[in-house]
Amino acid sequence: MKNPAGKECSYFYGDYFRGRNKEECRLLDQAGLTWNPGLCSQCPIPDIQVANSCENMQFKPTLQRPLFFLKPQLQIDVYCKKYHLDVKQPRIGCGNCHELPEAFIVIPNDPDTPSRS
Repeated sequence: MKNPAGKECSYFYGDYFRGRNKEECRLLDQAGLTWNPGLCSQCPIPDIQVANSCENMQFKPTLQRPLFFLKPQLQIDVYCKKYHLDVKQPRIGCGNCHELPEAFIVIPNDPDTPSRS
C-alpha cells in the first residue's frame, strides 16, 4: 500500500472503508513507537524493499532526536535472521543469503573469461 510519502511500503496500513480514516505503520506499532505521516518521507524501508527483497531481513526502528527541539528522526537497523548478523548495506544485503550465480562471478586469469579490450 502506498504510504503518505507516495511510496509503496509493506508496513503501512490505511483503512478508508466507508469513511474511515485509519492509518498506521505496523513496524513502528510492533516496536511500541508512535507514528505520524511525516516519518514516511524519511523512512528508508520502501527503497530497501525495492532494491532487496530478501525475506531474512528484519527491520528494527528507533526514533531519535538529535537535539531536544528538533523533530524525531527515524533510524532503521537491519538484521539477517538466517545468518544472525547485522546488515551494513541493506540495499545490497548481508552477502550470504543470495550469492551471485556462477555466470556473474569473474575469476582472474581465467581463459574462458572474455577479455575487455
